[in-house]
Amino acid sequence: MPQMNKGGKFIFGKSLVREEGSIFLPPLAVQEYDITCERRVYLFTGSKSTGGFCVTRKCLLLPSKLGHILTENPELMDYTLPEGKFVRYKGRSYCWKSISEEGVICLLLQELRFLNLEAGMTLLSIRSSDIAFTMGAKGQLLEREKNCVEKIEIY
Repeated sequence: MPQMNKGGKFIFGKSLVREEGSIFLPPLAVQEYDITCERRVYLFTGSKSTGGFCVTRKCLLLPSKLGHILTENPELMDYTLPEGKFVRYKGRSYCWKSISEEGVICLLLQELRFLNLEAGMTLLSIRSSDIAFTMGAKGQLLEREKNCVEKIEIY
């Protein structure tokens, strides 16, 4: 897992947005965050500079300082909100999705459009915090990755 610059973000790998909307999350990210253990994940919109989306799960998010996202949106916390339906909260949008044991999520066309993604795009998996990792679609890290000596595996 390369580090793009000293003291910088760690990169788990790259993921291709496939034609049918499936995205294979890099195994290192899946393992570090034990992201498949609950069989559901939360996705939320990425930053303006990185785009894409962030990935977390209930047992990481709820006890964190960001747990209010779930407690103030009970339909998100208890998964009664329809799968893939985004709810706006304090400047970002959140939804839940099923995830396979292998770390694959499948986004529908309207979900891809909502996230400004499309089939064929490559997302850079970035360690964001101990709560979530980012699947970035644009920005400086993606540009630096193109010039990185160490090639990053695509999933």
